[in-house]
Amino acid sequence: MSDSSHFSHHVFFCTNQRANGEACCADHGANDLRAYAKDKVKALKLAGEGKVRINSAGCLDRCDQGPVMVVYPEAVWYTFVDKEDIDEIIESHLVNGKPVERLKL
Repeated sequence: MSDSSHFSHHVFFCTNQRANGEACCADHGANDLRAYAKDKVKALKLAGEGKVRINSAGCLDRCDQGPVMVVYPEAVWYTFVDKEDIDEIIESHLVNGKPVERLKL
């Protein structure tokens, strides 16, 4: 087994939908923004083995700060509100290795 990760970055978007009316990331457009990020990463040719993987996750237990995503291997947690935030995270963190301080949790 290799000691290196299969992906340079693994990005998990919480897309949890709570049925009981409690706050959840899905209520804040997390599914659409995850799909946007996935398409953007593919368009930039950043997707695939050794590159970036965008995934949906169940509840990441930070719903009160949602929507949330986490980028590994750095374990940087972000919140976001629109496509511009996603673009900034992709460009700054995933392409240039510099976390976006203003969006960090």
